[in-house]
Amino acid sequence: MSVKIDETLIVECETGNYHTFCPISCVSWLYQKIEDSFFLVVGTKTCGYFLQNALGVMIFAEPRYAMAELEEGDISAQLNDYEGLKKLCIRIRKDRDPSVIIWIGTCTTEIIKMDLEGMAPKLEWEIGIPILVARANGLDYAFTQGEDTVLAAMAHRCPEPEFSVRERKETIQHFLTFHSRKKEELVEYANHPSLVLFGSLPSNVASQLNLELKRQSIKVSGWLPAQKYTDLPSLGDGVYVCGVHPFLSRTATTLIRREKCQLIAAPFPIGPDGTRAWIEKICPVFGVEPQGLEEREERIWESLKDYLDLVDGKSVFFMGDNLLEVSLARFLIRCGMIVHEIGIPYMDKRYQTAELSLLQDTCIKMCVPIPRIVEKPDNSNQIRRIRE
Repeated sequence: MSVKIDETLIVECETGNYHTFCPISCVSWLYQKIEDSFFLVVGTKTCGYFLQNALGVMIFAEPRYAMAELEEGDISAQLNDYEGLKKLCIRIRKDRDPSVIIWIGTCTTEIIKMDLEGMAPKLEWEIGIPILVARANGLDYAFTQGEDTVLAAMAHRCPEPEFSVRERKETIQHFLTFHSRKKEELVEYANHPSLVLFGSLPSNVASQLNLELKRQSIKVSGWLPAQKYTDLPSLGDGVYVCGVHPFLSRTATTLIRREKCQLIAAPFPIGPDGTRAWIEKICPVFGVEPQGLEEREERIWESLKDYLDLVDGKSVFFMGDNLLEVSLARFLIRCGMIVHEIGIPYMDKRYQTAELSLLQDTCIKMCVPIPRIVEKPDNSNQIRRIRE
């Protein structure tokens, strides 16, 4: 089976298994990103062993996540799941006092049809802490999609657009800053609708993207997820959203259909070329003419010259693991590498349309063949093709 994107790019599909990490591993970076959160993984001892080994937490660390282990009685529906979860959540509230508790449902909760979505609202009302339910289990395509389910659930808790108290404080602070500094030192924002970026990034990387857009007079109204659950951005009709990761198609769909946001279809800011294309897609939406991007990109490539010399002419073959493969392949082709094949567990072709287009343009620019893209690749077939 194959899906034709245009005359030059063809996406093939095989019937291989998903060779990837379990999506509950998203806890490892999300609990650090959302500083006032607590993650409760509901699953068996196997899930606990996986987290313990995959995350490698030191004995002195105090991570904001825990396991709610299901025993045989729970799995055979002989015990009261609600009371057990209630005791755990009360203890979490007492020990950590988080702003939100996020339940991560595993494969077992899916198989036994555990009604986490039904229990969460009642328990939330009882203990007075927001409880979100995210089904991040091994039935998904890739481990990165654990973040996708968490952000899709979190999107429903974002406030509707309005002039909130926090925004009023920010406006007052901006006014004071304006009058305390020289006018020429300020970057004036364009008068444009709200822009919310979605995808979890380290704080310093997120700040860099905010700064890049600020240079183009575009203001980022907020991020999903925010560093604090209490600082979730406003979402709704008239709000524009743009993703920073290729694996967030479920979140994008939720933002469009349920929250009525306008999605900006852009490549992803991976590499200098991807970041430039990402900004160039955002600017016209708000009537802004991009300035100085070509020069900035060239300076970054020049600073990477020693590294580019190491990989130039070398080849790479993507087996398929995390849904970042297309973006990484495009970046490595721009670095001078030869990509023989792009294996990817699953691809939402609508969400990655701009990235696929940039991949083609990059191959044409670098005068190399467009690599074959294989969705759900069969490892045996791939090994045979590697040998060939």
